[in-house]
Amino acid sequence: MSETEAAATGSKTAVTSYDDPDAPWNQQYSDEEIARWNDGVIEEFRANAGQVGGAYEGAELVLLTTTGAKSGKRHVVPLGLLRRGETLYVSSFIEHSYPAWYHNVKADPDVTIEFGRTAYRGTARALEGTEYDEFAGWVAANNPLLADYQAKVSRPLPLVVLEIGAPLGPVADTASDA
Repeated sequence: MSETEAAATGSKTAVTSYDDPDAPWNQQYSDEEIARWNDGVIEEFRANAGQVGGAYEGAELVLLTTTGAKSGKRHVVPLGLLRRGETLYVSSFIEHSYPAWYHNVKADPDVTIEFGRTAYRGTARALEGTEYDEFAGWVAANNPLLADYQAKVSRPLPLVVLEIGAPLGPVADTASDA
């Protein structure tokens, strides 16, 4: 799934291991439920000023709108917002390939970031090279869940820094067109 450890940090019982059988990503879902997972989270986020329940209750989420690297279409994905001091970043568990949102921001870093009921222009910057190495070291030391997951996979975690720009205004209380 594209969601990060937001569920773990906001859940009533903290998930501290990627392999935790109670973690939302380790539950059994039908293909249809998986395909519609983000749609329900996006709808609930927009209907409740950024607050959602279920597996993500209490977590700080953002909706990241990217432009498809191949399609050119706009896509919305809910992600757990992570912080390193004043730096905002997002990541994602990766199974067999990087998530579409990651490829999208590498191709076009201009994004829309929704916090609560407000949307902002933004820039999403995929970290690479020595900047990635330094940041990933910090993440490994300060985010046990991502560190646990990274220890289980050979592909480096996607790490994307978000830079917030000018507000675009309030977000309508509607489901995404993603």
